[in-house]
Amino acid sequence: MPKYKTHRASAKRFKKTANGGLKSANAYTSHRFHGKTKKQRRQLRGTSMMNHTTLKTYVHMLSR
Repeated sequence: MPKYKTHRASAKRFKKTANGGLKSANAYTSHRFHGKTKKQRRQLRGTSMMNHTTLKTYVHMLSR
């Protein structure tokens, strides 16, 4: 039985935390900032935790 391969695109975008969660950069940060408020731009700077509804799918992609 061959070994599973990690989904490389996911591995580059998501980092696993110590408690088993996933953190990633925020969406909507590449262009069109004139349509966003300063508060929105400020809050999109850092990383955020992944929603628990999609967490199982991406953990499976990273642990293969």
